Amino acid sequence: MTLLAAAPTTPAAVDGGILDLERLEPTIGARVHGVDLARATDDQVRAIRAALAEYKVLFFAGQHDLHPDSQVALGRRLGEVTESHPVVPGVDEEHPEIYALDSATGGFADVWHTDVTFVRRPPLGSVLRAVVLPPVGGDTQWADLELAYRSLSEPVQRLADQLVAVHDGTREFGYYLAQREARTTWEGEEFRALVPVSHPVVRVHPETGRKGLFVNPGFVSHLEGVSDAESRYLLDLFYAHITKPEHIVRHRWAVGDVVMWDNRSTVHYANRDYGDQRRVMHRITLRGDAPVGTTVR
Repeated sequence: MTLLAAAPTTPAAVDGGILDLERLEPTIGARVHGVDLARATDDQVRAIRAALAEYKVLFFAGQHDLHPDSQVALGRRLGEVTESHPVVPGVDEEHPEIYALDSATGGFADVWHTDVTFVRRPPLGSVLRAVVLPPVGGDTQWADLELAYRSLSEPVQRLADQLVAVHDGTREFGYYLAQREARTTWEGEEFRALVPVSHPVVRVHPETGRKGLFVNPGFVSHLEGVSDAESRYLLDLFYAHITKPEHIVRHRWAVGDVVMWDNRSTVHYANRDYGDQRRVMHRITLRGDAPVGTTVR
């Protein structure tokens, strides 16, 4: 199989040279130097927003002045901030936008997933801030869904172009929803039940026009219009391919780190390898759009 190389991209091509970007992998991940997110200029914020679609995951170290209020404010400069989650309320009444992933209360994400794909309009992206970290462990990995699509053989690409996947949040959040009397809202809709939604297996990125696989084992239940056995085999093929090491960038967290990722072109996985130590992360998400598929070639 021949791997299709990505077109070379320089920082200046994305942001006019405003950002000091260090590419981490050939097609995914860049470390951004010299930006204070709590005090970023308008030009820097516009450049970050543009770089997000190109590099897919952006890493910022030393953001010690960012706190809940300023994290939400930063999100609002990048796009429209959603509620914390369709099912899980925000970290407190003052910050309904912040989703707290706290290992002490079951806040784990140790399955490959794209955030909240079980709604009609999954988030555009996420901004994650480390609050409490274990002494070792707890790394996060992201995989490039666009490279995963490009590196499939052409016949399998053509098959994937025709497929539709059903995304269902019941397995991960159904029990929580059933046990909780209070209801949260997502984009103005109150979630009393998790109704499965369908999205194309191959999504066209609304900003770049690039195609990417848009399936994940966290929320996809099956493929439409094929047998159960075919669905399982095809999804297993896609998942194994997506998570090949050459598609992945991995981050070892430090206090003060903030990571942003494009939810339309990545899946991610938080390593749960720190035993009883506590890990707390604060996440906000940016409002997205309904995934659009590709025309069958």
